[in-house]
Amino acid sequence: MTKLYLFIRRYLTIFLACGSLAGFAQQTVSGTVTSSDDGTTVPGVNIQEKGTNNGTVTDSGGNFKINVGSNSTLVFSFVGYATQEVAVGSQTSLTVTLVSDVTALSEVVVTGYGSQEKKEITGAVVSLDTKDFNKGTVNDPSLLLQGKVAGLSIYNKGGDPNSSAIVRLRGLSTVGSNQSPLVVVDGVLGASLDYIDPNDIETINVLKDGSAAAIYGSRGSSGVILVTTKRGSKKGGGFGITYNSSVAASDIYKKIPVMSTDQYVNAGGNDRREGNGVSTGLPAVGDWQKQVTQTAVSTVQNLAISGGNENTTFRMSTNFRNINGILKYSGYDQTNTRANLTHRALDGRLRVDLNMAFTTRKSNFSFNEAMRYAALFNPTAPLRFANGDYYQAILFDNYNPVAILNQNTNTGVKKNLNYSAKIDYEIVKNLTWTVNYGQQFDNVLNGEYYSITSLYNGQGRNGLARRFTSDKSFTLFETYGTYAKTFNNLDLAATGGYSYQQDQYSDLYLEMGNFPSDALGYNALQNSGDQVTGISGTNGNLLAKSSATPNNKIIAFFGRVNLMFDKAIYFNASVRREGSTKLGKDNQWGVFPSLGAGVDLNKYLQLPSFNLLKLRVGYGVTGSLPGSSGQAQDNYSYSTGGGGAVALYTSGNPSLRWEQKKEINAGLDFGVGKFTGALDVYDRTISDAILLNTRVPVAIAPSGSQWQNAASLGTRGIELTLNYDALQFGQLRWTTGIVVSHYSTVLKSFLVPTSGRADFGSPGQNGTNITRLDVGEKIGKIWGPVFDHVSGGGSDGANQVNDPKDPTKGVSKGAPVFKDLNGDGLVDANPSDALLPKGDFKSLGNGIPSLELGWTNRLSFKNWDMNMFFRGAFGHSLVNQFRAFYEPIDPGAINSYNRIITRLAPAGLQQAQYSSLYVEKADFLKLDNVTIGYNFKLTGPFKSLRLFVSGQNLFVITRYTGIDPEPVLADNDFSSSRAQASQNTPDVLAPGIDRRNNYFTARTFTFGLNFGL
Repeated sequence: MTKLYLFIRRYLTIFLACGSLAGFAQQTVSGTVTSSDDGTTVPGVNIQEKGTNNGTVTDSGGNFKINVGSNSTLVFSFVGYATQEVAVGSQTSLTVTLVSDVTALSEVVVTGYGSQEKKEITGAVVSLDTKDFNKGTVNDPSLLLQGKVAGLSIYNKGGDPNSSAIVRLRGLSTVGSNQSPLVVVDGVLGASLDYIDPNDIETINVLKDGSAAAIYGSRGSSGVILVTTKRGSKKGGGFGITYNSSVAASDIYKKIPVMSTDQYVNAGGNDRREGNGVSTGLPAVGDWQKQVTQTAVSTVQNLAISGGNENTTFRMSTNFRNINGILKYSGYDQTNTRANLTHRALDGRLRVDLNMAFTTRKSNFSFNEAMRYAALFNPTAPLRFANGDYYQAILFDNYNPVAILNQNTNTGVKKNLNYSAKIDYEIVKNLTWTVNYGQQFDNVLNGEYYSITSLYNGQGRNGLARRFTSDKSFTLFETYGTYAKTFNNLDLAATGGYSYQQDQYSDLYLEMGNFPSDALGYNALQNSGDQVTGISGTNGNLLAKSSATPNNKIIAFFGRVNLMFDKAIYFNASVRREGSTKLGKDNQWGVFPSLGAGVDLNKYLQLPSFNLLKLRVGYGVTGSLPGSSGQAQDNYSYSTGGGGAVALYTSGNPSLRWEQKKEINAGLDFGVGKFTGALDVYDRTISDAILLNTRVPVAIAPSGSQWQNAASLGTRGIELTLNYDALQFGQLRWTTGIVVSHYSTVLKSFLVPTSGRADFGSPGQNGTNITRLDVGEKIGKIWGPVFDHVSGGGSDGANQVNDPKDPTKGVSKGAPVFKDLNGDGLVDANPSDALLPKGDFKSLGNGIPSLELGWTNRLSFKNWDMNMFFRGAFGHSLVNQFRAFYEPIDPGAINSYNRIITRLAPAGLQQAQYSSLYVEKADFLKLDNVTIGYNFKLTGPFKSLRLFVSGQNLFVITRYTGIDPEPVLADNDFSSSRAQASQNTPDVLAPGIDRRNNYFTARTFTFGLNFGL
């Protein structure tokens, strides 16, 4: 191996030296760059020696000087002007004149079933490419866009490597199905971002408003994200090779603030240290959070080969990701391969695009609960008893966190295969016909095993195993024609076609216990002793579930017309008629129209300072389907009791309809020199929201329950994007941009006018709702009593009502005393009265931010580049559950749990009860990412070499005392079992609850290189 290493190093040294000698033939070229508009010089023009990283910029007088190779070509580029190439030859002095061209308007943007020049777009559409994406170690492709698009909210609270980010576009768009935007990858609808390696993505276009997304009909209500993967582009023969490699190290950013060993003992906690009654003779662990976390080292390798000739191009890539989380044993190994081929024939009239990708991800989910118990476990306790068994006090909801990780197993494997073929054929001049076919297959196999000796989940089961597997398939067939022609001063483009989509899902879940040993874990369910003791799913001895959907089908016919008058007035219209088998037989078809118009005002106003001033307005109707199958049909339940019985569980609803979103958007695009921006305002209404399994009269539904269209929502918002390209300080170039957005969603109607949601949970606070829904009010309202002071006992709390049956009952010493909000002389903070007029409850905040922003800064100096990105959210609150459960110091319970310490803790509080005390403003501004890179000047066959270092989550400015101030847009209050992960549905109507099972936040540093041949 050593000899091989020395050989490779010697070979590369000689190779680089030869390449360097080839570049010695240099000449100095100087000159001036002027504008064709008025002949003035142009400072800040980017000048690049074509095919190299050698470059410079013009100074404040428009002058430049650069050393170049013989027979080189210089590329001159600057915003607002057409890019120009100049062959140097033997010249040493140049005068270059740039011609005005609003390049931002001539950019071609993919908009669905085709593309348009950006100047023709009348909807709210944002286009980003690799230079705009977030840097550093980005494993979830959605995080490439985090903070980059106004109105697009992306949060992966805590950063669990096995969890996908929550993605919302313009707030809550639906309540009964998927709230994330529709993803379209290389023209295939419904693809998953999880199975695309970020290194393979070329561009991402976001269709934000209804007029832009209406062409996708029933699946466009949450917006559309169009992903285009990288393709082969090298013509004239030959190959191109790129290799990207990085290594990252992550550490815990912030621990949960708990008592130290001495503080815990001084507060009355049991002292289990050596010499204090512990037979192990081992010292106290002290910091349990340190015991369950690690410095997580992750590596990413990407190799891509592309090439071709004038008729055929290809690209193949392989990506390896070994990602580890800061929680021990959490992370995954992923292999992703992707290949595409583009072939042109028949004098360019026929184009064939083939795509295929395969992804395998082997995950270790670990146990997030270990983080929770690490904060709570007795800091004086040892890790193990003297006999080697893990130390464990038998207490409710209290487990040795290290034992949880080491005794139990929680793993899974995901596999995804997708392929597609697209054929474009120009039948006659101006008329092209397209056929698009694709399929995707997903398989999941998860397994959990809890040891015979484990008290966590395995207690009383003598070993517990769970297996879950699911299969999902998706098929797409679309065909459409496109006609484009210019008639004097009118440009026409028309598209019409047909779409067929089909998906099917099935799963199987098994849970068994009582195993003779741990040796085979979940791989030997046949050894379960539950088969001997009998089957009783309700008692948890044996549980078996399976399900399957029918072949859900969507059939659609669609058409669109784009008109452009005088190269400055734009009109777009589309309509899609679509039918789905998920809906009731009386309402299976829907119509989704859109209209849009725009005008280039500057062409007619001729404002001297503006190079861009475009007004646009759009209106569109989109839909949303039920999240699961069978809601329109009768559903039956089966009980094993009494020999078995079948009963009608929910009655079918033949009138079940689409969720329908109607949205109007008005926008203004503007540009003054290097300064550009966009302003959008929108108003949308979502009606017939599919939400509730509702109790109805048996005369209507024999079962007494039925899925119904139960709610309507209204959202208004404003979005602003500003960019400046670029500030010039000598050879230092700074491009900056900011996106800001605001929205609020109001519940317009609901079957239940007022309702509470989100149970606070145990210990001791079950039945306490944290959020409240009111018709006519904003969604996200956090609801509760208002803390006043800590009771000193006696008459101090005489009017506090803990039991409505005894309104004279006082409050014991150390209990929280709340405010009398309704002025009736009594303080009623009983959770059961939270929605009643007599209850003293009020709005304590909102879980949804009122303002979100992202601030991008790109700097370059000679061969150096730097990217600095800030992100913030303001106006939202979080319910800090750790504080609400474990901050009060109860003398009788201090032996059970360690305690949280924050600056907000009132002195003397001994009883835990949810109130305004635990609702905190969570405004934040964070330095999300800083990346510094150096681009080497290479010659010969080497195309590029870039080294970079990156830091993520470097600092956060916030007053929130929890570990992460990012918003919680949906309540994840369900079992941590990964075995049935697909069965869990977060509650989108209960945002703002910072639950105890959140993953710890990390700070990450990355070193990497990008190499190209």
